[in-house]
Amino acid sequence: MVVVLMVAEKPALAKSLAAILSDGQCTSRSSASSVCPVHEYSGTFQGQRAEFRFTSVAGHVFELQFPARYNSWDRTQPVELFHADTETVEANPKMRITNMLRNEGKGVDYLVLWLDCDREGENICFEVMNCVVPIMKRRPTQTVFRAKFSSITAKDIKLAMANLGSPNEDESLSVDARRELDLRIGYAFTRFQTKFFQGKYGDLDSTVISYGPCQTPTLALCVQRHDRIQTFKPEAYWTLETTIVISDRAKKMAWDRMRVFDREVAQLFLDQVKGGVAKVTNVVTKEKSKPRPVALNTVELMRSASGGLGMGPHHAMQIAERLYIQGYISYPRTETTAYPANFDHTGTLQQHAHSTEWGSEVRALLAGEMVRPKGGKDVGDHPPITPTRPASQEDFSGDMWRIYDLVTRHYIATLSPDCKYETTTISLSVGQESFTITGSRLLQRGFTAVLHWLTPGDEEPLAPKVSKGQTFPISSAKLVDRHTSPPGYLTESDLISLMEKHGIGTDASIPTHINNICNRNYVTVGPNRTLIPTNLGIVMVHGYQKIDPDLCLPTMRAAVEKQLDLIALGQASYEDVKVYFVDLFRRKFEFFSSEINAMDQLFEVNFTPLAKTGKNLCRCGKCNRYLKYVSASPQRLYCPTCDDAYSLPQGGKIVLYKELKCPLDSFEMVMFTTGSHGKAYPLCPYCYNNPPFEGMSKGSACNGCTNQHCQHSLVQLGVCPCIECDTGVLVLEASSAPKWKMSCNTCNVVVTLIEGAHKIQTDEAFCDCGAKRLKVDFNKKSTPLVGGETKHVGCIFCDDVLKGLIKLRHAVKKHPMHKRGGGRGRGRGRGRGRGRGRGKGTSKDKMARLDQYFV
Repeated sequence: MVVVLMVAEKPALAKSLAAILSDGQCTSRSSASSVCPVHEYSGTFQGQRAEFRFTSVAGHVFELQFPARYNSWDRTQPVELFHADTETVEANPKMRITNMLRNEGKGVDYLVLWLDCDREGENICFEVMNCVVPIMKRRPTQTVFRAKFSSITAKDIKLAMANLGSPNEDESLSVDARRELDLRIGYAFTRFQTKFFQGKYGDLDSTVISYGPCQTPTLALCVQRHDRIQTFKPEAYWTLETTIVISDRAKKMAWDRMRVFDREVAQLFLDQVKGGVAKVTNVVTKEKSKPRPVALNTVELMRSASGGLGMGPHHAMQIAERLYIQGYISYPRTETTAYPANFDHTGTLQQHAHSTEWGSEVRALLAGEMVRPKGGKDVGDHPPITPTRPASQEDFSGDMWRIYDLVTRHYIATLSPDCKYETTTISLSVGQESFTITGSRLLQRGFTAVLHWLTPGDEEPLAPKVSKGQTFPISSAKLVDRHTSPPGYLTESDLISLMEKHGIGTDASIPTHINNICNRNYVTVGPNRTLIPTNLGIVMVHGYQKIDPDLCLPTMRAAVEKQLDLIALGQASYEDVKVYFVDLFRRKFEFFSSEINAMDQLFEVNFTPLAKTGKNLCRCGKCNRYLKYVSASPQRLYCPTCDDAYSLPQGGKIVLYKELKCPLDSFEMVMFTTGSHGKAYPLCPYCYNNPPFEGMSKGSACNGCTNQHCQHSLVQLGVCPCIECDTGVLVLEASSAPKWKMSCNTCNVVVTLIEGAHKIQTDEAFCDCGAKRLKVDFNKKSTPLVGGETKHVGCIFCDDVLKGLIKLRHAVKKHPMHKRGGGRGRGRGRGRGRGRGRGKGTSKDKMARLDQYFV
């Protein structure tokens, strides 16, 4: 019997595929990863009896990043990043995906890859292979297979299993090239801009001043429209508004000249028409049709969701992916708008014949009204997006039904007849001036029976009918003055169309780029999903245009994407493309950094210098003057006397900490807190930015400080290694009385201690389990000690008195002032843990976190 390991991209997808391939007979068990179970069943593979193990990853297994020595923004010059070493590390170490793949793949005979069938999926295939292939059994025949599928239906999945292929390394390499280019270009520009501008201005209100090869041209399109609006100069114009009476009904006539821009000329035309007679010169009736849509692809889905449903493209694609994984629609990332020749339209329609929403329209199509779909574009990826199983509104919650409804209605519309309507145009003359009256009448609804919002608007019918030569007196005529109006701001739907036109991003990445410029405060979403650039976004684009317009023009990214496409097709060298564009952007970066003052001139006009922002908070240890607290994102402290800025933890509130001073540098300490349900810890502004001891990373607060003589340090207040993460230490929060707690100095674990105790301190002695013991002074009224004793020393994990009084929970990650709605951590029962020695917690470097946030 052979063993076959099969890997999908997400746990829910693995479960669905295993259920289909095993005919519902699979069993499930846990694995080395807490998020990726294994589903097992027996069957046959390549004509042999086989044991199948079906598991998954959770997106990318690995990510590309710079080694830790490049994490410091102060010690590393941004230009170095263009040729710095890179390394591949596990994307989600806590999920233990690589351990799981190696455990499950050890000694298997075959590997079948069920990753999403796009370039990113192909890249993940090779990430999985890197983990599994070295530990598989060696066989003379092919051992690694690739399954190609577009929907989670039994028919498609079993067909894919019967027609396995091989992974495409060229497509994987194109993704590797894109990731490395974006990493080097984005990090270099972002670090340089952020350090330069955040050190000078206090009201930028953005954590990072980021640059992205796709993100910035996307922003530039929004700013370009904004500039057109701002520079638009309205012009006055005049139009004739005339009315005649036909069968006792007033009818307005449209002037063929439409408008004139001279008031005196307009008055001359009015004088000619006023009191005149309108004569019918022609009556034309035509039958017209509105064509049915082509099949639905990703870009059209995002446009329709934004324009028709008021739903952001990023959110819409998340919903579509969820529907795909649950088997309700086909794969939602595709550029193709042509159905395959063998697509079973009749079978798909029959599934919806009894729907209460569109059943009557479907039955009409099955009865003979179905037409051949319009010829779309086949780009060779996935078929268009279609429904794969019937559903009703009760099967979903919220936006899932709206997306499913859109996909299904669009599919039915592509098989429906065109919409037909009749238009009547009456041409009239008054002296030398020509006018028209138009009307329309719907003849056949066609596809608009399901896409009802696309039905042509019915105008007032013309009654009674008129004939050529009839005359009607002018009942009223007047001049109406108006002004030309500027174009509106781009909507998300407009922006998606422009990005597709200019080749910015892919169908998979377009929603991410739009989401990024919103999240980074470069644009805000206005009424009707319009994208309105902020002051920061406008100044940045104008700065790029002054220094090097190529940095924000879509043509530059289009050229990159074209070369990446050639890599995917095997027509360009991965190394050659990568080296060429890295060198090109390095030279652009060097020129940009040398000319940065041109952009700075724009910032000076639009933003406030640090010295003029913020409020006094604590004293500087160098000059003993007050440091100013700048609350705008990113929050920081600034000393106007020394002209120094000090970064702070983000996402919480900063307050003065008892006017205590750091024993090392005399800076007054501050307290960072995320609220009563979160973490709180003191920090020295100078030590936080300039670690005083070897082994401390930048961004370490007092709960990570190794000063043995400071009462607030990790050495004095650290209790034991964190019971959830591998790197953190649980530290007693000395200021948390009377609701005592300790929290991890790395992750968001919080352990609530004895509530109401007068005092809790750490003892010098350690328990046998490795945890530091605590000295507790209980309240006399609530002491659990025998005889009313109040003082007790013990280990919170081993002591019979203390271990029943603690509770583990997770802190809220942001202070309520930074987050809509507060979250309450849920207890997980009484905490128990194993000591692993004292250990040292090492906080992840702040600049590295900003890097990760940008990418």
